[in-house]
Amino acid sequence: MNDQLAVSAQGLVKKFGGRRVVDGVDLAVPKGTIYGVLGPNGAGKSTTLRMLLGIIEPDAGVRALLGHDRPREVGDRIGYLPEERGLYPAMKAKEAIAFMGALRGLDWRVGRKRAATLLEQAGLGHAADDKIRKLSKGMAQFVQLLGSVVHQPDLLVLDEPFSGLDPVNQERLEALIRAERDRGATILFSTHIMSHAERLCDRLAIIAGGKRKFEGTVAEARATLPQIVHYTPATDGNDLRALLPADATAEGPGWRFTLPDAGIEPLLVKLIDSGHGIAGLSIERPGLHDAFVNIVGRKALEEAAL
Repeated sequence: MNDQLAVSAQGLVKKFGGRRVVDGVDLAVPKGTIYGVLGPNGAGKSTTLRMLLGIIEPDAGVRALLGHDRPREVGDRIGYLPEERGLYPAMKAKEAIAFMGALRGLDWRVGRKRAATLLEQAGLGHAADDKIRKLSKGMAQFVQLLGSVVHQPDLLVLDEPFSGLDPVNQERLEALIRAERDRGATILFSTHIMSHAERLCDRLAIIAGGKRKFEGTVAEARATLPQIVHYTPATDGNDLRALLPADATAEGPGWRFTLPDAGIEPLLVKLIDSGHGIAGLSIERPGLHDAFVNIVGRKALEEAAL
């Protein structure tokens, strides 16, 4: 067993009604990292997380959390935010956080002190004694999130944590995830929102149709697509098009094309020698969203949206 991994899984399979919702998924989450599981709706992300946590058992495959193949044995070292949110509406925010910590073995008095500190750090100190029913949906969701970290877990598992949060609380959540990583925890979260994954993840897996389609860094995912050149000539002319790569297309006063295998320098020499010169030049790597669409396939994404 690899002691550098907080989470590992090989060949996870889960069937519901004869359909393979998860079909042979492998994961390897290094300790102390932020790891994203990305995929469209219905891809099998939540089912995969639940199998990892031991909430449901896989039909095939093996998994280990924090070095244990029986996840429930290390439940007090794990924080979990399920996709389905739920808190006791009559509880005060501070008490709800402490209660969730107590369920993981944290002393009630310690939990209440930590809850007050966590709420203050998140900019929600004013709501510490407010009952859950009086909080906005986003604030209540954030209270539940704080309840999943109050016992300072070694592994934090978040299922679609950004869903339903307003931009302010999304920023608070990103800051909390980074703070937990800096504390030494490992964070595993699922999402279908690429912007959060692009900013946060040290590594990620992309799942679609129950299968793992990609695993690696954000940079490696983006590298599955070629870089794009945006070029504007200083002097236009009828012979310019013949000098450019075959996939070049007009883009306003300039051109757009895939970066040649030989790099941009040989082409620039030709453009300068021909007298067209360079009025503008930029090279961009496609973002994670474009890479995600390329890896998953547009047809699969359209079917997931139905």
